Amino acid sequence: MAIPDYQSIMLPLLQYAGDEQAHTLREAIEALALQFDLTDDERRELLPSGRQPVFENRVGWARTYMKKAGLLESPKRALFRITARGLDVLRQKPESIDVKFLDQFDEFQEFRSLRHNRDKHEAGSENSVTTPEEALETAYQGLRQELANELLEQLKGSPPSLFEKTVVSLLVNMGYGGSLQDAGKAIGRSGDEGIDGIIKEDRLGLDIIYVQAKRWASTVSRPEIQKFAGALQGQRARKGVFITTSDFTREAQEYASRIDTKIILIDGAQLAQYMIDYDIGVAPVSSYQVKRLDTDFFSGE
Repeated sequence: MAIPDYQSIMLPLLQYAGDEQAHTLREAIEALALQFDLTDDERRELLPSGRQPVFENRVGWARTYMKKAGLLESPKRALFRITARGLDVLRQKPESIDVKFLDQFDEFQEFRSLRHNRDKHEAGSENSVTTPEEALETAYQGLRQELANELLEQLKGSPPSLFEKTVVSLLVNMGYGGSLQDAGKAIGRSGDEGIDGIIKEDRLGLDIIYVQAKRWASTVSRPEIQKFAGALQGQRARKGVFITTSDFTREAQEYASRIDTKIILIDGAQLAQYMIDYDIGVAPVSSYQVKRLDTDFFSGE
């Protein structure tokens, strides 16, 4: 089955706590994963940030919302247990527990009134199936993808000199080439066929990377990669990077992965993502820092 949303987890979580014992969140996650019959892949599925499993995040928010409604409490750090109110709710045998159900409790209404941006898209509203982190990360990923698309369109319509400058700036920001001036001269040296330039892998130049960077309109096929690999062999080179504004065929990718020479393929989509990561052609607008409660601070002597 699909990973349940956090509201669908509320009643099973309260029922799990119905034994009136103190439990850790980890214990609840394991028990509920079995109850929902989640596969290993579903249990490992991460939020867009890649920092926390989706199911763990949803169980955590189900617990938080029910604590705000007074159905669960924390007897001590890292533990939770059911309250008298929670037991009373279980005795009512509700078919489900969701945000609308929790709104009957004054404490929960007060909690919701303190939340910001309570429009119809707010995470935590009656119709939402996403947790606040999921909503925030989904919005961020959407903005990032839109920016990446704009960057790629700009690259495709830019003159060759600007594309060359972009590649140079990116490689330098990634730690290659030593300086913009040195890297620019290296990339600008058009040598053997199939090679647009060379760049230092380290500041001392102990190893060299050969680069081909092209604003291709069509998909790059295997013959182009074979041609580049042949040029590398002619230089007795062991490493190369092929950068394009388009993409690569499956045959091209498979060929690059099989040969002894190490060739990294960077398509237009990945190039745009790297530009965002390494601040090439973009400028920050806003920055938001998400924080959590430091339970260690409050558990001191």
